[in-house]
This record gives sequence, C-alpha cells and structure tokens, in this order.
Amino acid sequence: MGRDAHMYLRPQSAFVILHSAFTMRTLAIDLGARRVGLALSDEGGRFATPYEVLVVGSPRQASDAVARVVEREGVERVVLGLPLNMDESVGPQARQALDWGRALASRVGKPVVFVDERLSSFDAEQQIIDRKRGGERITRQRRKEQLDAIAAATFLQAFLDGRLPAYEA
Repeated sequence: MGRDAHMYLRPQSAFVILHSAFTMRTLAIDLGARRVGLALSDEGGRFATPYEVLVVGSPRQASDAVARVVEREGVERVVLGLPLNMDESVGPQARQALDWGRALASRVGKPVVFVDERLSSFDAEQQIIDRKRGGERITRQRRKEQLDAIAAATFLQAFLDGRLPAYEA
C-alpha cells in the first residue's frame, strides 16, 4: 500500500469548470488496458455522445489514437475518467490514468481534467439493459464494443451538467 493509498485529489473551482464546460468541444476518455472508450460533446459543450471504442495494445497506442481524434475533431479539452477507490483515494489504476493523462496533455497541448468514473460502467450497462427492454437488439459483441464509449458519455454528460466535479492532479 504505498503512498498512493493515502493520496486524495482536490476538486477544482466550480466556477472555472462551469464557465468553461459550456464553451468548448470536449473529449471524454474511459481508459482501459485493452479498450478505450471515447465520447464527444457538441461544439457548444452541452451534449455528450458516445464516439468510439479503441482497441489498443499499449498506452502508447492509446495516446497515438486519442491524439488523432483530438486533432480531427477539434477538441479543446479532455476529460479523463479516474477509477478511484470507493473512499476516493488514488489506487494503482488511478495513478496510471493520472500519469497517462498528464503525458497526453503535454502531447496534444490541451488541458486534461480528471473526473471520478467509478460508477460509469454500471450506468452504461443499465442504459444497454434499458435499450434491450425497449426492443433494441444488442448482441453480446455489440454491447462489448459500445460499453466503454457509453460509459465515457455518461461521465462526460454529468461533467457538462455540473453534476460531476473535476479534480486537480
């Protein structure tokens, strides 16, 4: 349990977050070891939409692919989901996400903010279940392909709505 088990993050100023949330195109990232879910906001920064799930073999591949999306879509800010522990402390996976996010910010020259994404995959699963109950046919493969992008859209929308604070690293 090194120092990471006792590291906590500080919320950023709500004014800065809310003011900027409505003025820029934002990319959300649900970072995984093999799949990276992406979601994009509209240009006004009001609505989040699942964008894509990248299948990657390494953190470098993930950052290469994300950098291309940032350039192609005119992204001005990145929101990266942090898999915090239930007590909001930073564990090994969250530490890796923080390090990866800082490196991405340097690479693309855009701000990267971090948000708690602990329940986003659960929420995404619930959305898929609701769609299936509504009559949509979703195969196991399609669910797997969409889940991480839906999770990213879930926490991006909460962030854009001001319901999910961003953290300084």
